[in-house]
Amino acid sequence: MQHVDVIIIGGGPAGISAAIWCKRLGVNHLLLEKKEELGGQFSKIHNEIIDYPGLYAKDGKEMQRMFVEQFDCLGCSYRLGTNIFSINHSLQTIKIQQKNKIEEIHFNYLVLATGTNQRKLEVPGEKEMIDRGESYSATADRYLFKNKIVAVVGGGDRAFEGAILLAEAGAIVYLIHRSKYFKARTQYTDIASQKGNIKIITDTKVTAIHGDKQVTSIDLINTHLNKVFSLEIDALFVRIGTKPNTELIEDNIEITKQGVVVVDQIGKTSNDSIYAIGDICTKPLFSSIVSSVGQGAIAAKHISLRLTSNDEHVTWS
Repeated sequence: MQHVDVIIIGGGPAGISAAIWCKRLGVNHLLLEKKEELGGQFSKIHNEIIDYPGLYAKDGKEMQRMFVEQFDCLGCSYRLGTNIFSINHSLQTIKIQQKNKIEEIHFNYLVLATGTNQRKLEVPGEKEMIDRGESYSATADRYLFKNKIVAVVGGGDRAFEGAILLAEAGAIVYLIHRSKYFKARTQYTDIASQKGNIKIITDTKVTAIHGDKQVTSIDLINTHLNKVFSLEIDALFVRIGTKPNTELIEDNIEITKQGVVVVDQIGKTSNDSIYAIGDICTKPLFSSIVSSVGQGAIAAKHISLRLTSNDEHVTWS
């Protein structure tokens, strides 16, 4: 059985950062990524990235290229297209499949950098919509919906920002939220409330999505009035937050009710040999490329200390 001191699961900014620091510190490491490319959510960022100190990128793809180029130049160890079957935390082994080969790898430390996925409405018709490829970016695709009717579901910054972008591109926008209270900042809610082509519908949930070749309408219920109604639309943007990808390990570490992995200041979970970094352990409000990269560096540095120290219980102070 192959042994690796540190296995990193996830090839986004956090995982890349952890691997870079492992390489720099001489730590035997291996990064595992299920996709066929590194970069995580970078490919879904269509706007300028202006808040990463020292670097500017016109979009996520450009920053992805810069991260991966540096990663490859340093010679970090990684595997792409890798499926993880199971993690045995007591034996500290991980079972993986790459192409047709199945193997087990033993580790001293495991670093979870698996990020998040978009939360789903979990209503009839949603899977069919996703399978048809109807997953749009308000930034990149907004002009496709000029003079069309769209619905945006959610009450946070991302929902309001998307609604504003779509409205400014000429769409008629219904912004639908399950409550009358919003998590979005006032800078977004104020702008949206002043747009004549944005109609905000509160206390309302989507109950079904209709359309054979594309979305044509949605069913809704106003939970305050117990009123059922429908809307004819040309597209649906679901922006109801994210869900941390903890399925592989959720029974073996402490997780909050919101699904966020509980960590200490250096990324260590309730399991002494498992660390978590990036969006999987960060509340959405504080999520950023910068924080993910920093968490990766901190975890790698602390693990390096533990591996080289005679005291396996090095603590943060």
